Amino acid sequence: MTAGNGLPPKTREYLAHPSLTPLWAAVRSRLEKNRLAASGTVSLIVDDTGADLLSGMMATPVSAGVVRVRLDRLDARLRDSAAQLGLSAVVEAVTGTPLRDRAAAREQSEVSRASVWARLDGAIARAGLACAPWVPKFTDGVRQAGLLTRAGEETANRCADRTGAVLTALGTRTDLSAPDPGSPGPGPVWELAELASRCTGTAHGLDDGTLTSALVLRAAAAALGEPVPDRAATRRALWERLGVVTDVLSGTVLAWGLRPPGIGPWSQMMRTRADLGLVTHLNVYELGAAGPSALLASPGTVVSVCENPQVMQAAARAAVPGVLLCLSGNPASAGLLALNRLIADGNVVRYHGDFDWPGVAIAGRVLASGATPWRLSAGDYEAAVSSLPADEMLSLEGKSVPTPWDPALAVVMDRQGVAVHEESLLRQLLSDLV
Repeated sequence: MTAGNGLPPKTREYLAHPSLTPLWAAVRSRLEKNRLAASGTVSLIVDDTGADLLSGMMATPVSAGVVRVRLDRLDARLRDSAAQLGLSAVVEAVTGTPLRDRAAAREQSEVSRASVWARLDGAIARAGLACAPWVPKFTDGVRQAGLLTRAGEETANRCADRTGAVLTALGTRTDLSAPDPGSPGPGPVWELAELASRCTGTAHGLDDGTLTSALVLRAAAAALGEPVPDRAATRRALWERLGVVTDVLSGTVLAWGLRPPGIGPWSQMMRTRADLGLVTHLNVYELGAAGPSALLASPGTVVSVCENPQVMQAAARAAVPGVLLCLSGNPASAGLLALNRLIADGNVVRYHGDFDWPGVAIAGRVLASGATPWRLSAGDYEAAVSSLPADEMLSLEGKSVPTPWDPALAVVMDRQGVAVHEESLLRQLLSDLV
């Protein structure tokens, strides 16, 4: 109801007198808390003018100061007066704003929230993740952050459905239903825009800052036991863990001695670079341009993979004849894509990394993709420690990580407490590349 609507002008002038402003404020508050029912009483302070006006309204003498007004009596008096309206209508007419049933609004909000959580639970179930152990942590985190409640029911429901669709698509590559999900296994590498188009209907549906992107990354962080990413760089890194490329140009894998057997110009170029003794930086864009059917190496080739660029540098200086790839730490999507293609094409891919807990974690993710260990056994570690000079022994720091390819390795590393980095083992690693 608009201001003054339904009230005769003189009646409105009487009721809207500034001295009665405390009355209407107190009545509004009471009605909105009381499901708009004209019951109970309100207390307020009125001046002399307000007392006179209220006396006329209630047909009862009222003195200035603190007064108590029964809402049912005020409602009845207004209906019998020239106003000819009930209390709720008068308050809206005089104040110019509609009343709000706060209890009903709370109930509706609770119903909406319940609907949103049910929608999210359904989306997770459709993705085959209802029983995944990380789901309670994920949903609790979303509740505490208020992501869905702030978005509104319609937007929240839409983003819940989209999140389920993304998790379903990622399930073809990363098993987030596993008790301890690792790195992406064999399967396609998604480009972010491609994944967004398929699951949200727009290429920008998973852009940084979107609600769906935030929900998917929170789910991934909960599944992988990582903190919720709070910076652009950590969000990109988490997408990479899921096999999703946010940037097809920057992330690279270093390649030495890689000689694709094809007759196409890219394969010929790679063989020429290998003949010239050059290290090649391969990114996702280039691997895609080479064509999904282009072999990266002749089937059966032994491809060694290291973690540290120092190993690649030493291999290039020594001009070793073997094929070597370097992931430069946690593998970017380019590295994962190259490894998956090499493994799928029947090559023997073996991996070595640092003997520290972060290095062991990376090794676990790489080996889970189908690579085999390269000098990564408990015996290799003990031999490496025994060969270190006393002044080069570094303390093993951080939380221990399982080594499923050789469970004894984690036990021995815990007992020895010494970190061994790849650059300390250059002689042994290069000898394997001859």
